[in-house]
Amino acid sequence: MPPEDRSHAAKVPAVTLGFWIIKILATTLGEAGGDSVSMTLELGYLVGTGIFLALLIGFVTAQIRARRFHPWLYWATIIASTMAGTTLADFADRSLGIGYAGGTALLLAGVLASLAAWRFALGTVSVDSVTTPRAEGFYWLTITLSQTLGTALGDWAADDGGLGYLGGALVFGGAIAVLALAWRLTAISRTALFWAVFILTRPLGATVGDFLDKPVAQGGLDFSRPLASLVLGIAIAGLIALWPQRAAHHAH
Repeated sequence: MPPEDRSHAAKVPAVTLGFWIIKILATTLGEAGGDSVSMTLELGYLVGTGIFLALLIGFVTAQIRARRFHPWLYWATIIASTMAGTTLADFADRSLGIGYAGGTALLLAGVLASLAAWRFALGTVSVDSVTTPRAEGFYWLTITLSQTLGTALGDWAADDGGLGYLGGALVFGGAIAVLALAWRLTAISRTALFWAVFILTRPLGATVGDFLDKPVAQGGLDFSRPLASLVLGIAIAGLIALWPQRAAHHAH
């Protein structure tokens, strides 16, 4: 039997309401936390990216080596990926001068290429099939690219698109609601809908995070970034502790 068929339990959580709530909070934390390091502490986007990529590599390595699903490890990896995505997108968009539209287009191509390579190599991009190191590698690459894409897309919609932070949050939240209805009421591929919603939760979190901590003159509430990060982190930890998490099941 090939390695991909040895395990039935995926090392990622089942897609439930709790999963999406924690994911949205994690993406919001990623924006606030990433900005705390690069802007509030004035370390810059490149240094911030280096810090969070190092953490991400460490967590992904631990995740792949783990024999089963561990909620705390999984969500720590997600948070590291969203913080790395925040600083990396800001570095590309602002420091390198690619711009929000250019960064969004480039990263969208990267996400689609990652999903295509994953599908070509393993025959599926369903999260239920993330049971082997090879599948996990594709999974975390796609997630990191989608987190980076989400930051660029959120900034593009809020700034260049003229929606503002609150307007952008409402648009992305509305799009997620439409996809949730499609999940319940249509026969559209659940895998395609999952990745569409997963990607959109990142710009939602980015715009909400910016709305919380940007100056009032820029359309934000001017909350402290470190304080917002702490509150979001406590909320996520509480949900992980109190809301039962189970591994997705790979059906054969």
